[in-house]
Amino acid sequence: MTDASKPGAAERLVDETMTDFNVGLSALGQITRRFARSLPDRLRWRQIGRPLGTAVSTGLTLAIPLLAMNAEVAQRVFPSQHTDLWTAGRQPNILILAADGTELGSRGSDLGERVTLDELPPYVVSAFLATEDRRFYQHPGFDPGSLVRASLINWTAGGVVQGGSTITQQLVKNLFLTGEQTLSRKIEELHLALWLEARLTKDEILELYLNRIYLGANTYGLSAASRAYFSKDPSQLTLGEAALLAGLPKAPSSLAPHINLEGALKRSREVIGNLVETREIDQLTAKIAIMSPPTLALRDARDGYGYFLDHVAAELRTRYPELKTDVVVSTTLEPEAQRAAEAAVRQVLSRETAASKGAEQAALVAYDRTGGIVAMVGGRSYRESQFNRATQAKRQPGSAFKPFVYLAALEAGFDQDTVLIDGPVQVNGWTPKNYRDRFLGPLRLREAFARSSNTATVQISETVGGQMIIDAALAAGLSANMEPYPTLPLGVFEVSLDELTSAYTPFAFGGYAPRPHTITEVKTRGGQDLYALDTIDPPRVISVRSAEKMTDLLSSVTQSGTGAAARIPGHEVAGKTGTTDDWRDAWFVGYSGHITAGVWVGNDGNAAMDRVSGATLPAQIFAGFMNGAHQGLDLPPVPLTSRQGSYDPELFSLQATYSSLRNDLMARAYGSQTTTRPAQRYDGIRGILERQRARQERGELPVEGRVVQPRDDDDGRAGPPNRRRGDSDEPSGL
Repeated sequence: MTDASKPGAAERLVDETMTDFNVGLSALGQITRRFARSLPDRLRWRQIGRPLGTAVSTGLTLAIPLLAMNAEVAQRVFPSQHTDLWTAGRQPNILILAADGTELGSRGSDLGERVTLDELPPYVVSAFLATEDRRFYQHPGFDPGSLVRASLINWTAGGVVQGGSTITQQLVKNLFLTGEQTLSRKIEELHLALWLEARLTKDEILELYLNRIYLGANTYGLSAASRAYFSKDPSQLTLGEAALLAGLPKAPSSLAPHINLEGALKRSREVIGNLVETREIDQLTAKIAIMSPPTLALRDARDGYGYFLDHVAAELRTRYPELKTDVVVSTTLEPEAQRAAEAAVRQVLSRETAASKGAEQAALVAYDRTGGIVAMVGGRSYRESQFNRATQAKRQPGSAFKPFVYLAALEAGFDQDTVLIDGPVQVNGWTPKNYRDRFLGPLRLREAFARSSNTATVQISETVGGQMIIDAALAAGLSANMEPYPTLPLGVFEVSLDELTSAYTPFAFGGYAPRPHTITEVKTRGGQDLYALDTIDPPRVISVRSAEKMTDLLSSVTQSGTGAAARIPGHEVAGKTGTTDDWRDAWFVGYSGHITAGVWVGNDGNAAMDRVSGATLPAQIFAGFMNGAHQGLDLPPVPLTSRQGSYDPELFSLQATYSSLRNDLMARAYGSQTTTRPAQRYDGIRGILERQRARQERGELPVEGRVVQPRDDDDGRAGPPNRRRGDSDEPSGL
């Protein structure tokens, strides 16, 4: 740092200017006195001396307020002496890390590593000087000749076609000023340019310029730009690559090579011509450079991280809206799971069947047991579209909402074996239909759920009430705008994929609802802690019994229902398919003992697909992802429901008797025998009495009565609410 860069440099600059001004006045006074002495005495005083003295006195009088105004402007315009010129005037950089500490990417301004002039090839510096400011080492911060020349050219052209700003002026504009084109801003720019020239040497200004100039694609400086566009260090830039970068300051947003390569190359040829004009290179070298244009090697070729990085940056800005320092953010994303998600989406959408059925887009999001997002795919290609379909798009969930209808039923007293009638039903003039208009007659609640029966689901809704369904969905984590209309149980409202998937986590994790999150820790680049994730236990939103029953129902979907394609080898999975009218949206949301994941397939324009249901492409993507994630993360098989607990023969016998009698009544009433478990085959009351008598003879039961020992099926955990001792498992009014 030079002496001028120390505190008080600006004040010394003003003092030196005033000294020069006084010296000039003294010289002017001497010249005036000599000229006056050469005249006759009478003319000397009357005709020249008195008017000249009056003019000088008036000028000095007027100069005092002008100097005061200039000092005030300088005080207002000049930055503090403690201003960090390496971070001034830019957005903070957000470096984002994966769960294992690997670098995923960054958001905000990308500054890159600091580079010195000695590290750069000579033609890199020459390319910028020849194009932006050929008289950089001769002028004091602004170039009057360039300003006049640019003004004449712009006046002749009838518009702004050439700028007259020096590198120093460009730098101060980048550091301290806005882009508005006004006279007052230009005056501020000139003040700041003089201030910066007094504070730093020419080499220091040029080095700061090359490290801070904006070069498109949210990159600031040579280091960030060379790595973003060519995936190399700036010390390794070729002449063609240096010329391309040196041409960007003119219009960095429109000439950025990743969006306008042809425009950037055309501009680079102008830069090479400038190098020839300044005799930095010869004609042969220029021709070789033009004939061998640079090839882009864009950094972050992986599309998938982009959606997640944007999501993390948005969450961080919500938490810290006034963030002004560079930070390092640790997240929950697992690279192995992310790779599996990207591969699953890419493979399924690239198949001929997906293209022929008009399925153009897909999204996926996955949570771990703590609620952390371990994988996110917001669309087919981040480069083609940055719209995140996993978090920003809201679509109708269709049958993927049915678990919350059945959750309300379980909380109201239904059971997996409750018998429903799958048949035509009408509610206020509306008649729901099943797939292919097929009705299955009497069937258990488990089978109705596995086969995604619409009519049975509507019957449940009309029995328990729409508000109870909404309450169950809200408790699980849905915040969508739901109304208790008859169509509610069929998912006729809009919700995002991440919200719907997160609402399944209580089913997967014993009734607990972990808070969805991506950020686990935030620190400044200097290591100061700003945030750490609170590790308190998540709240329980549904009972253990209800969660286990829901897992039983959701498992039936993958084992014998519409979600068979979602099964993966070696791991139990449960989930639910969903398909909306006209095949516009297809869903699959499910979980294993480790991960809860949701998949959506559809089109951005809401165009219908050709019979793509949740049982097809979404289930296939889910299976591909879950299989790859479990293998990549080396996750062991975990049963979805607890199989611990003693076997109670009395309760089993009572359950068998109840189920057998119910089946007999259903057969007599409807002429159809429902499917029963093999262990509960109905053989009449005689068989029941004979088995009871045999157990009494073996001493397993008292002769004069039965004593049933109570057991705690939930290992001390609370059962479902709204249930009283003696309540029947059979819903009323059905």
